[in-house]
Parts: sequence; structure tokens; C-alpha cells
Amino acid sequence: MNELRSVALRALCVAEPDARCAAVKSLVSFDGTVDTEVDLIEPPGVPARPARPLLVPPGSVRPRAVGTPEGRAALLHALAHIEFNAIGLALDHVWRFAGLPEAYYRDWACVAVEEAHHFSLLRGRLLDAGLDYGDLPAHDGLWEMARRTADDVLARMALVPRTLEARGLDASPMVRAKFLSIGDHASAEIIDVILRDEIGHVAVGNRWFHHLCRQRGLDPVATYRREARRCAAPRQRGPLNIAARLQAGFTAQELDEMQQ
Repeated sequence: MNELRSVALRALCVAEPDARCAAVKSLVSFDGTVDTEVDLIEPPGVPARPARPLLVPPGSVRPRAVGTPEGRAALLHALAHIEFNAIGLALDHVWRFAGLPEAYYRDWACVAVEEAHHFSLLRGRLLDAGLDYGDLPAHDGLWEMARRTADDVLARMALVPRTLEARGLDASPMVRAKFLSIGDHASAEIIDVILRDEIGHVAVGNRWFHHLCRQRGLDPVATYRREARRCAAPRQRGPLNIAARLQAGFTAQELDEMQQ
């Protein structure tokens, strides 16, 4: 069936990273229909997981000094894991929530395509470093928040793209500086690509969060605060990348609230 939300769900049921990326690439030139109203049934085991990496609690994944070959590889692996999960999150945004405008589904399908590109870039650098994705343990923090927000698209938009993914905007300058400090200009350039695209991804989350707030007659700042408490979202810790967040559509009022 060439229907966008069904295609996204099928891709999310593909565990092997290369095969999932290939499934996502089919969305680049997608010319099928979008059924905005159908309530799709969640199959068992969504999202499908590759056999590796081993998933461990977040505190068990300890950072290593980036100046060592092992530390550089560990950082690349951690970033690749984030991007692989980001592919799945974008697909989940597409299939899970019915009743939104068609543009919502097409926006997140485009995000999934870009996340797959990011994953492929980072995996290539990881292979250059002598490892592959899955060779090191990783944690499942992004999907924990996806599970907590599976009942409401407004909460999902508030706390996944606008919170967890927006933290990537803040971290990117520091990650880029780490790579440059060891002369890894190729990896730093990949971070530049990811930051450019992630500003757009967070902007998609902001756009649909504010759309839903207007539709429901809700104040965005108060609503974000309420949903963050309800779902035990992590606090927005500084320093914030104010320039990137403004580009991504955060208002000055929202940023003031976060910095407080």
C-alpha cells in the first residue's frame, strides 16, 4: 500500500540500520497518498531494534577523553546512535498520530530522510575509526520520552523535538570544538551539516506545537511547562544556543523561561 503513514510504520518495523535507511530513502520521491484520519494499529515490537548495540541505562555510558582514538570513536558512536533513534522518532511522529493536516506528515517524512543521511555520514566516520554502529553500548533515553508522549501529539511535539532534539542545538558547538581540537575536520564538517538540518527539524516541532496550541486555545509557555512536569522531561540546561534556537522558532519569551 503506497500510503505515507503506512510506509513510515513499515520502515519503523525494519531493524537493520542499512535496510531502514534504504526504506526511508523511498520517502524522498514519495508520490502516494496520505491518509490523515486512519488510526493505524501498532504492531508488537515497535520500534524494531537491531541486535546491537547493547542498550544500557544512561548513567552506564561513560564519556571518554576525545583526544584518544577510543574516545573519538565513542563520541562518533554516541552521535550515530542519536541519529539512528532520530530516524525512528520522525517515523513514529508520522504513523502514530491521526487527524493532523497533510503537511504535518510530509514535514516529518522529510525529517526522517535527513536523519538517515546524518546517520550514514556518522557511520562512515565510525567505520574510518575502525568500529561499526553497534560495537559499543548505548542508552535508550530518547525512546523513553517517546513512550511517555505516545498518547498526545501536543506532548510529543513539546518534549521530543522542542526539548530532547533542541538540546542537540546547544551541544553542537561544543561537539564541533572537540573534533577540531584533535584535528578531525571531517567530523566537524558533519556536525555543521547536522546543526543546519537540526535547526529545521526543531523548527518543524515548534511549528506544529504552536499550531496545536492555537487549535486547542492554549498558551504555549504554560502548556510546555505543564507537559514537561507531567512527563518528567529533563530540564533545559545551559548554555543555550540562543542564535540556533531563535532560528528554530523559539520565541524570546520561551527562551527567557528556559534560562530561568
